[in-house]
Formats: sequence, structure tokens, C-alpha cells
Amino acid sequence: FKQKTAYEIVDCDWSSDVCSSDLKPMSLTPPRTALVAALLGAALATGAAEPAFDRSPQPMRASPSPLPPHWQQGVFMEIFVRAYQDSDGDGVGDLKGLVSRLDELKDLGIRGIWLMPVTASADRDHGYATTDHRAVEPDYGTLEDMDTLLREAHARGIGVVMDYVINHASHRHPAFQAALADERSPWRRWFMWSDTASQGWDIWGKNPWYWAGAQPWDFQGEYKDLPRPPAGARGHYFGTFGPHMPDFDFRHPPVLDYHLDSLRFWLNRGLDGFRLDAVPHMVENDAVHWNDQPESRALTKRLQDTTLAYPNRYVVCEATAEPQAYGDPAVCGGAFAFGYQHHFIGAAKGQADSVAELARYYRSARPTMATFLSSHDIFAGLRLWDQVGGDEARYKLAAAGYLLQPGTPFVYYGEEVGQASLPGLAGDGPIRGSMSWSAEPRGAGFSPKGPWLGVSPNAATHNAEAQKRDPGSIRSFYKTVIGWRNQRPRSEEHTSELQSQSTISYAVFCLKKK
Repeated sequence: FKQKTAYEIVDCDWSSDVCSSDLKPMSLTPPRTALVAALLGAALATGAAEPAFDRSPQPMRASPSPLPPHWQQGVFMEIFVRAYQDSDGDGVGDLKGLVSRLDELKDLGIRGIWLMPVTASADRDHGYATTDHRAVEPDYGTLEDMDTLLREAHARGIGVVMDYVINHASHRHPAFQAALADERSPWRRWFMWSDTASQGWDIWGKNPWYWAGAQPWDFQGEYKDLPRPPAGARGHYFGTFGPHMPDFDFRHPPVLDYHLDSLRFWLNRGLDGFRLDAVPHMVENDAVHWNDQPESRALTKRLQDTTLAYPNRYVVCEATAEPQAYGDPAVCGGAFAFGYQHHFIGAAKGQADSVAELARYYRSARPTMATFLSSHDIFAGLRLWDQVGGDEARYKLAAAGYLLQPGTPFVYYGEEVGQASLPGLAGDGPIRGSMSWSAEPRGAGFSPKGPWLGVSPNAATHNAEAQKRDPGSIRSFYKTVIGWRNQRPRSEEHTSELQSQSTISYAVFCLKKK
């Protein structure tokens, strides 16, 4: 890309910290003291107040990892903290509640936890509308609670990675609010702005350029149905995922600096890594070349390198269009195997093409790919219970398939007990209900105040408490299969052969049970 400075036009290479020109090499990132002084001076010149969020430099402070080598190849649990366990009776899951359930995860054989966003956000729901990348969502607790989670998880041999939302912020983020307040503000450069609404764009059926004057973040309805701005309207900003989540402008070097420092902020506290959200969307070049651009891949490599500079850490990326490309160590080094998850269910239903794909996939895919059967995004599918129509034999067969293949398996909370989706809810609601801990009718053990979104329709029988007592239950099956996986060698040279053999053995076992 081209970056215009006060002195020259320079070519910038995202794969390093260096920009080059016909004159001389120059740093992509100005010295920190000069950068802060320049931003402060510009803010004072425009009369704008400094936005209140921590953007201080965070030097690397690495310490030895308390986790064993290759812990990243164990089974992870994806946890939506808001729906997992309420510790204080307010009806919202929290970090203390999660800490109280760590022994359940250890008993199951879990080696890693992926936390959906736990940073401060504006949505009071999923957490992807971030307002502060270095603060804990107040509904969930405090930084001290996060430190306690890390300490207690590590004591049980469990690593913790968190969702890091890098592509965008909430419209309530202090930097975006400062950009809105004054078009001369230096914070305007942190986001993507255009005087006019650029035409020809179509991202999932909508133009991602929004006129700020209409306050589109308050619009109730489909964003594609937003009224057109009046003639001559100025001040449009870009939001891949909607007007409530404006995209950062990664062509502005301080933005990348801020995020790299924010990664180090958490790593310095002992976090074990990140699930990097929506990384193919970090850089858009035009209305045609907007998804998964080379610049986004190079930036992703920078994020991976920053994280893996710390010992024994883990990175996995969300890249739905070309997941295997992001599994390459030259990009992210690990990525969720979107599209592949449907073949575990298909094979469990006896579909020949899915059986063939399970046999073929890891002949070309890297063993660092992350496998799953469902997740917090409904486009990946309903909960496994619904996908197999409540057939427990097929449920176990699908589970064995991905738990014993190469890759890093991610169990979606509640999957281990056969939790069903919630009926009658729109969007992602059906798969984000509170965890079924017991048969208690009000909230299934989640909270005395009741459930988050609703109690699973099969919570009376498919809950952790009941299933722990039943040796033939889904949870008992998961514990057995995960235990077998945990007993196998963890080095990559052994993973593929042994786990492929295990998959076949358990497939035969499950079919016989059927």
C-alpha cells in the first residue's frame, strides 16, 4: 500500500517493520515518545479531549510457561462466560463462576480453554463490540479475577486463550467517539473514513460505508435496509460487520502498535495465547479486493510472531474462506477448519462422501488445524444434538471422529453433555443458552435468577450432574475418548498416524454399538 507522509510517498511491507522509498529506509512505526507527543499535540490543537483508554507501550516480559510441552494439542473447551456459570446471582455468568467449574473441566480431560471475548464491550452479550482491549468486561469481573482464573487453570494443567477482536471496535470505543466528535481529530485516522459513501461495495448484501450523521448504530432492522443518506452527506465510515462495529485502519501504523501492545499486555499477565477474530478482514483494498488480502495475511503473521515470542504459547485464527491457508506457519500457524465440521456429522449419518473426506483431509491439511462440530456462530451449525436429531450413537460417532483425528479439537460448552439448542430464538440465540449443570428447573444450575436466554429443552436428562453418574452417557463417552487422546504421544510426528488409527477403531466401536 502507499502511505503518505509530510515528506514523501513510501512503499510499506507488512511482513516487517520497515517502509522503503527511493530516498532511504524508514521505520513503519515512529518512535513511541514522538508518536505520543504528536498525537497529544494534534489533540490540543483541535481542542479535542484525549480519549480515555490504555494505549501505553507494553514491553515484552516473558516468563516460563507453567504448562507442559504440546499442551496445545490437547482438547479445548470453547466457553461463553456470560452463559457458563453465575457466581453472584445476578443472572450473568462470570469469571468466578468459571473458576468454580475448573475441576469439572480437569475431570473431563480438557487441556485448554478458549474464552469468547472477555474484554470490555458495549453489546452486553457476545462481547465482540469491544470498548477497551485491555480491560475485563465488568459483567464478568475484574483483572484480578482474570489473574485468578489463569493461576487456577494453570494449577490444573489447563491453558487459557482468549478471543482477541482486532478488526474492529465498538462505536462506543473512546477512540471512535473522539473521531466522531471532530473530523480534525487525530483519532480519525484510527478508523476508515470517506467523505462520500463509496459505491460498488457488497459485503454480505450491504454497503459497509455508513453515514455517521444518521447515527446508524441505533438503527433497528437489517443494515441493508438503512435509508440512503441525503445528497451531499459527508463523513462515512467503514464497518465490515455493521455500523455498530467500525473497522480499524491498519494503514495507520499507531493502530498496529496499539494492538501488538495489547497482545503483550495479556501475555505479560500469563495468558497462554489467542483466538484471533476475523483476521482476513483487517485490510480492504477496494470494493472487489476486500476479503483475505495479502496485507491481512502479512499482518496476521506479525500477530502470530508477537504471541509465539513468549514460550509455549498458542495462536489459532478465524478465517472462514481459506482456513488451510491460515493454518500455514507463514500466516497464522493454526486455523479453524470451517467446512470440514459438516463431514463428521455426515459420516456419522453414513454419507459416503463425508467418510471419504474424513480419510482424505489430513493427507494435505496441517495437523495444526482446529476441528469442531459446532461453535458460537450459527452459520457453522446448530448444536450437535440437533444436527444428529438426538441420536446418541451418531452423536458419539461424530465426536470420536474429531476428538481422535489430528488437529486441535474444540468442544463447544454443553456439547459434552448433549445439550440441545434453544427453540424459537433468532440469530445465534439458539446456540448461546446457559450451560446445563443440573436438572434444577429454574436455571439448570446456571443461576438462581434463571437461565441466560433459556433452559435447554433436554436439560432434565442431559446435564453434567446426571451424566457424571451414568457410565453410558455422552459425558462419560467424551471423558473416555479424551482420556485416550491424552495418553498418546503429543509430538507432531506421532499425531497423524496414531490418531487416524484411533479414529478408525472408535468408528468401528460406535457402529457396533449402533
